[in-house]
Order: sequence, then C-alpha cells, then structure tokens
Amino acid sequence: MAFSQSPIADFEELVRKKHYQKVEPLLIQYLENTPNDLQAIELLGDVYGHQKQWDHAIDNYKKLVESKPNTANYHYKYGGALGMKALSVSKFTALGLIGDIKGAFLKAAELDATHIDTRWALVELYMQLPGVLGGSRSKSLQYAEELEVLSKVDGYLAKGYIYEYDDEPKLAEKFYKMAITEGGSLNCFDKLTAFYENEKRPEDAIKNIEQAEAKHKRNALHYQIGKVAAEYNVELEKGEACLNQYIQHYSAKDGVPKAWAYYRLAQIETHQKNKEKALKYIDLAIAELPKIKVFQKQKEAVLKL
Repeated sequence: MAFSQSPIADFEELVRKKHYQKVEPLLIQYLENTPNDLQAIELLGDVYGHQKQWDHAIDNYKKLVESKPNTANYHYKYGGALGMKALSVSKFTALGLIGDIKGAFLKAAELDATHIDTRWALVELYMQLPGVLGGSRSKSLQYAEELEVLSKVDGYLAKGYIYEYDDEPKLAEKFYKMAITEGGSLNCFDKLTAFYENEKRPEDAIKNIEQAEAKHKRNALHYQIGKVAAEYNVELEKGEACLNQYIQHYSAKDGVPKAWAYYRLAQIETHQKNKEKALKYIDLAIAELPKIKVFQKQKEAVLKL
C-alpha cells in the first residue's frame, strides 16, 4: 500500500470504510517500527473491537491507559472492551472482570466531567449489575442526572432506559417522549418505538414510527411500519402499503435488504390466508437471500394454508 505522508490518515480511512481485515496487518506492521505511536495503537484496538476480538482490543487499550493514565477516553475504551468480553464468556469468568470494568469507567468519569459515553456506560452498568455486585438504581440515576446537565436528550433517554429496565413503563414512556420533544432525532424515536414493542403496544409503535417518518422522511421507516404490522398482525393494510413503498424506493442506504420486505409481505398475506400472494412474496425473499432460516419456516407455514 502506498502511504501518504501521514500513514495514520490512510489507516483511519480504511477503518471508516470498515475494511478491518485489510487494515489490521498494516497497523501491526506499522507498529513494529513505531511501537509508541498511541494513535496507531488506539486504531488497532478499535479494529480488533469491530471484529469482536476482545482480548486483542483489551491489550491495546491497556497499553494506552498505561502510557497516558490521565486520558479519559482511553479508560472508557478499555472498560468498554472488558465489558464486551464479559458478555461473551461464562458468568463465572465475567465476575472476575466486573471490578476492572467499573474501575475503568469511574476513572474516565473522574478525569472528564463532560464525557457523555462514559456516563451512559455507568448508567447501564449500575442498572444491570445485581445488588450484591454493586448494582444500584440510585447510582444509575445519579449518572443520568449528570448526563442531563451535559445533554438534556441523553439525560431523558437514560432515565427512560432506567425506568423501562426497572419495569416502570409510565415513567419510561414519559422520559422517552421528553427526549423526542427536546431532540427529535431518529434515535429518540427508535427508543420509544422499541419500548412500545417491548410493552406489546404495536399500534402505538406504528404511530410513533409514522411521526418519525413525517419528520425525517426516511424510506427505512416504511419498512419498520410494515415489520410491526406483520409481526403483531395489526393494521395489515397500512403495513402492506408501507412495505410496497419501501421496495419501490429502496436503495442500499436503507439498510434492510428488500428480501426482508418481501418476507414481511408474506407474513401479512399469511395472516389474511392469501396463500397465492404469500407464496409469491416468500419465494421472492428466498430467491434474494436463500440461506435465511426464517424465510424457509415462513414458506412451510404458507404451504400449510
């Protein structure tokens, strides 16, 4: 590879384009000659993280923490990689990581009073840990309050998360709606939609997605409406219309392949006992993505009509 005067810029561009397997050996080779380049070490840690190679990511982030112990973001990334490893190993092994995870996030929060991601991590950590391991709703709310000072939207979303996790749906809904009013980003709408789905309130989920589409004009939201309609067997006519619109205006930036829209249409037609249409749509889905198991199961259901 022909590097520019700043090879780090080339590495960053490859990472931005998600060419992780290509940039990994280049970074390793570069670090053999310049082992103290912290920017390259951090990039390599990020590359390992993107590939879910948590032990390698941890090793690189630990080097950063040891080299510059007063940099909050290094502690945050180190704690994050440890946390992801804890999710991928046995519960017994994960227990041994909790102290280091908590220590890394708390150090990051101490070093940088404005570090939003660290406070989000602490909100989630204190909610998810059992009380005997240091879990605490009050501490989680403390960091949600700190978030609210830094960013009202993040504070409201964090409180929505806390109350949803603690099975207080009215308060959760209140704060998710406050986040939409304050910020109105797609992420805010998505949090409320997911909440409604978890609460088995599909009609409310669809209304919320419609409001998001009216504001943001994203074709992907048409798929989301169709998905909810198909999964919960509600507002099927609206779901069908939205899925057809999604397919008509589809582009790669929409994210979800058209095959999934065909699958949702097959679900809708199956709900309505329209075997011929259901079979047409599920065959289109399978033709595009033949290895998806749920498509095959849906076809079996259609053939039984």
